[in-house]
Amino acid sequence: MTLKELYDLIGGDYDQALRVLRVEKLLDKHIRKLTQGGVIEKLLEAGEGMDATALFEAAHAAKGVFGNLGLPLLAGAASEIAEEYRPGNPRKFSDGEVKEKLAKIKEIYKKTAEGIEKYVEEAQ
Repeated sequence: MTLKELYDLIGGDYDQALRVLRVEKLLDKHIRKLTQGGVIEKLLEAGEGMDATALFEAAHAAKGVFGNLGLPLLAGAASEIAEEYRPGNPRKFSDGEVKEKLAKIKEIYKKTAEGIEKYVEEAQ
């Protein structure tokens, strides 16, 4: 599987990611690291405690990572959470709705991680 095929499989934007990282070798390196990093874990952990500051910080970080890697579904979902908890913004969603959004992020991430794992296995 090529890196482009991985992006097609996971619904990513290969061209956007390449514009950000500029070199396919860097894109390959960082997409592989996504499943090893703690970005999603920190976001989901913050959601368990419903700590507004932790949710904002984790969602904001996740939005950046996902956006830079050309993962628009994850970036958009993380952005919604970040804006919900951005200091000074009025809340739009109930805690239950936020938890539903976090569950959706977890589901999208799981599919993304499975695709990345398949890509890594085939590359070895």
